[in-house]
Amino acid sequence: MAFAMGFNFLLLLAMAATNILSLYHLSLTFQSPKPSPPIPIHIPQHLLRHLNDIRATINHLTASTSDPKRTSPVPHDLILHSQVAPIASSCHRHPYLLRRYMNYTPFSTCPYDLDLQETLILNGCHPLPRRRCFSKTPPKPTSSLPLNPFPTALPDSSVIWTKYSCKSFACLLQNNPIDFDLNARRSSLLKYASELDLPVNRFMQLAKSANFVIRLGIDIGGGTGTFAALMKIFYNVTMLTTTLNVNAPYSEAAVARGLMPLHVPLQQRLPVFDGTMDLVRCGRAVNRWIPLPVMEFMFYDVDRVLRGGGYLWLDRFFSKAMDLEEVYEPMIGKLGYKKVKWAVANKTDPSGLKNGEVYLTAVLQKPVSR
Repeated sequence: MAFAMGFNFLLLLAMAATNILSLYHLSLTFQSPKPSPPIPIHIPQHLLRHLNDIRATINHLTASTSDPKRTSPVPHDLILHSQVAPIASSCHRHPYLLRRYMNYTPFSTCPYDLDLQETLILNGCHPLPRRRCFSKTPPKPTSSLPLNPFPTALPDSSVIWTKYSCKSFACLLQNNPIDFDLNARRSSLLKYASELDLPVNRFMQLAKSANFVIRLGIDIGGGTGTFAALMKIFYNVTMLTTTLNVNAPYSEAAVARGLMPLHVPLQQRLPVFDGTMDLVRCGRAVNRWIPLPVMEFMFYDVDRVLRGGGYLWLDRFFSKAMDLEEVYEPMIGKLGYKKVKWAVANKTDPSGLKNGEVYLTAVLQKPVSR
């Protein structure tokens, strides 16, 4: 009986307290003056976007966690750059690497951090932020460069070899002949040994028979630029070569041959205007190891830069046979290009035999008008 009376007494106290709090809240509501509506301020959309970019960048850069890599001081020039120019969104996924890259003394010599730059670029952090420092140059640059893009030897003095296991082009020729044996690469682009081969002169005949002139082009993943060299010396065609310095000085080799390398990854938008290229060639770098969304965006960026009637040339693209039929051919077919050449053959090296891979060599022509 006593317990029941005590429980009822507690309920009575709770109800009384609730009513008192409600009355207090209502009194504050009636006493407080009603705030005046805010005066709308018109801010241009482009300014809002820029302010949001700056805010997001600084939030990413100054985020602190228990990871000591993330709590290191943010370089002043990194914050300064974020206020004057956008930073690629993928850079925010690698704040420690980005801080290392921007941690330098302004107006002095830049750190020679080529390996760090390549790591950031391959992870989508591109273009890299600009730095206010002086890039290193080779200690004893050559006084003259070869005019022939197929010289007997490339000048070692045109490269800073610090970051590479090889310290000369002779070493690269011995250890990486596929890319650095210039004469062998030249022969492979001029010969016809199977349906997968398309000699350069044969391609130019195809274009001529279609009354299409080849003057400008891009070679995606073109290594040291051998395809660009052939197009230059035989047909006076200007080719840009996209390449990265992964384990070897590909860009320096192309420059030493008088060619123009573009230091951009495959996921980067091609840095040329719409409808300006006559030819885009995709070499060995474009293959099944590229994520499908990256490849699809790349194909449509190729379509963007090609002018009407221009050519997309896939040279020995490889994938699993089933994937070529079910994935890549439908993806390419969506472009609506004319198939000028479409040749498929088994990839007979150990990896190809193990994985059931095939090669595809294709020449596709963009419609003259959409």
